[in-house]
Amino acid sequence: MANSKSALKRAKIAERNRLRNKSYKSAVRTLMKKCFTSVDAYLSEPTPDLEKEVAIRMSEAYSKIDKAVKRGVLHPNNGARKKSQLARRLKTATSQASA
Repeated sequence: MANSKSALKRAKIAERNRLRNKSYKSAVRTLMKKCFTSVDAYLSEPTPDLEKEVAIRMSEAYSKIDKAVKRGVLHPNNGARKKSQLARRLKTATSQASA
């Protein structure tokens, strides 16, 4: 247990930040998985509707990653790496779908 008021306050703040960070990280992972799933679906059956869905999922994932970086939940390099993974998966899917 905290021995002073300031230590107690810091403990509360740390817990609040931990929960916020956990929420952001979980949302980023979920959106990335949804994006990968939609890219795989587009790869198996390339239709314009699925292509739009991929673009929407990609946009959502990019937005959440950027917000997590802005809030300090993710390191900027970590966010860039995650966005690169998404872009690379999309690029291979579109090149295979057009071939």
